[in-house]
Amino acid sequence: MVELEVVGTTVTVNVLGAHRILSLREHVSFDLSNVVEVAAAEVDRRPPWLRAPGTFFPGVIAAGTFRGKGRKEFWDTGFDGHGVRIELSGGDFTRLVIDVDDPEAVRQQLSHLAAA
Repeated sequence: MVELEVVGTTVTVNVLGAHRILSLREHVSFDLSNVVEVAAAEVDRRPPWLRAPGTFFPGVIAAGTFRGKGRKEFWDTGFDGHGVRIELSGGDFTRLVIDVDDPEAVRQQLSHLAAA
């Protein structure tokens, strides 16, 4: 699980609890101007094939940085329907797939802020 924090135009995704160990990361930051799309994460979507570093057990958890075919993605999801997919351009990451308490509220908040 993660927590989102928005300060100015910077969004910081803070990784919580044991997921810090599984993903080998405490936080990921990106600028709102880099947001291309915010949508519900499909539960059957899988990360790119190269995990570096992180944890992946199919259908159970994907946590960490994944790379493949020109992509660099951060995942922290348990594939349980609470995921948000954030497509980015022009930053360190091309996609974030993260579990949050209220996916619809996060989707609306980021979409609104990115459009402003």
